[in-house]
Amino acid sequence: MFDAIVNRRIDLGDFDFEVSYLDIEQLNAAALERKYDISKCSTALLPAINRRYRLLDSGSALGRGNGPLLVRRKGETTPLKHIAVPGEHTTANALVMRLFPNIEQRTPRLFSEIASCVERGEYDGGVLIHEGRFVYQRSNLELVSDLGIEWEQRTGLPLPLGSIVIARDMGEDVKKAFEALLRRSVEYAFANPNISRDYIKQHAQELDDKVIDSHIALFVNNFSLSLGEEGYRAVSRLTGLRDIL
Repeated sequence: MFDAIVNRRIDLGDFDFEVSYLDIEQLNAAALERKYDISKCSTALLPAINRRYRLLDSGSALGRGNGPLLVRRKGETTPLKHIAVPGEHTTANALVMRLFPNIEQRTPRLFSEIASCVERGEYDGGVLIHEGRFVYQRSNLELVSDLGIEWEQRTGLPLPLGSIVIARDMGEDVKKAFEALLRRSVEYAFANPNISRDYIKQHAQELDDKVIDSHIALFVNNFSLSLGEEGYRAVSRLTGLRDIL
């Protein structure tokens, strides 16, 4: 979604950017401190940063069949009591708390380490996000629950995972201008799907083209262009916020 902006494939107008690449929970922590003017964050974090940031209509990771996966080692049958999650403030953790309240302990771990930690037996289970949801079957792991499907069955809504937010003190004109720029960047990516491949591989955990294609197809869609009425209802349902703009 950001390739055309970062690599100046489109006209940036009056914008000039310094770009930082961080794990999602590091981004969440930075948003709590208002470190960046514009940032990605977990959608579940929005209530905690609502006074400082506003949700953008474009750039969200939201859809159907895209949820985090709760997994465990193959053949295990004991109840899940202690699991690894990809961050305290992540949407994945919020979903576990809502859908599996009987899980007693959730330990934050870097998302890319969770599968191997669970496979080694350090935790009863773990929640996989990003590329991990596509490759866990390569390990000695099995699916306990697709949290996205659980969410959809209970709410009838798509699952909002990640959002792009802008600091409220940046002003309405800047918000509208960047929102439009990000939408053009997503449109450029849709129109030129292969141009961003090298850029993506510089920052991906999995370099297999099929995994990358699956990842993009699942998380970048029409909701990334605009949340629309259904997208806003989904965000409101997850966060409890009515005024999310």
